[in-house]
Amino acid sequence: MVNLDWLQTFCTLVETRHFTRTAEKLAMTQPGVSQQIRKLEQHFQQPLLLREGKKFTLTEAGHQVYRQARQSLIELAQLEYQLGQDDPHIGRCRIASPGSVGLKLYPVGLELQRHYPQLQIEYQFAPNDGIERMMAERQLDIGLMTRITELPELHYHQFASEPLCLVTPPAITDVSWKSLMSLGYIDHPDGRHHTTMLLGANYPQFEQIEQFPRRGFSNQIGLLLEPVALGLGFTVLPLHATNAFSRQDKITIWTLPNPVEEQIYLVKRRYQVSPSRIELLQQQFATALNGEL
Repeated sequence: MVNLDWLQTFCTLVETRHFTRTAEKLAMTQPGVSQQIRKLEQHFQQPLLLREGKKFTLTEAGHQVYRQARQSLIELAQLEYQLGQDDPHIGRCRIASPGSVGLKLYPVGLELQRHYPQLQIEYQFAPNDGIERMMAERQLDIGLMTRITELPELHYHQFASEPLCLVTPPAITDVSWKSLMSLGYIDHPDGRHHTTMLLGANYPQFEQIEQFPRRGFSNQIGLLLEPVALGLGFTVLPLHATNAFSRQDKITIWTLPNPVEEQIYLVKRRYQVSPSRIELLQQQFATALNGEL
């Protein structure tokens, strides 16, 4: 009977397309990965890979083995899940998201933990690249990202969306191009992305963020609007970060003719079968972001 570890190694190799990355993800050595692939080929008595230097392609037999192995691994994971104890109100929940959506969802997780003290909510605020890496390294149960992952071992689906907001000091009476150029821009880690999306859709003069005088920068999501409140410049932020600012009377949120929403994706490992506590958390998050399950 074929060794399941060999099948897992083979599937991971097919999805990463890289022997070294496969070794890192499975906590193996690269020679160990190669040895398991050779044993799998010996078991089936035919080559599964066509090696071309450091690259490879699958043989027809390799494609067949991958399709069947992937399905078998999914079924085995589901069986383990069904046979195990699975209380939705007990256990560890590891989540990460960008800062704005985290400001909305972290309190939701804490409220759930307050009702069910045996839940353990571990919430990290992180950029997309960091979330992608932690998911690939099995450090998270779910991730929320604002772009589509490129790693083949991860699976994503659209979960929600969040409007982008142009925010100025309250003394600003119009948001004409001339007014924004005079005011200047407060930057943040996602500033280029957000500004390009929103201003690009509403101002024909917009080409790049460098057109605006740069008045400051902050990477603290809870403090990004402080310089705006002081009249030092404007910025573009997602809605949840804007609404979380404590001094709403010190800022103005503008409605532009062409609204723009940033997509939020739920990310999991491709073979992952989530326990019921993670499913419960996802439902609570969906309710908070969308108003419905």
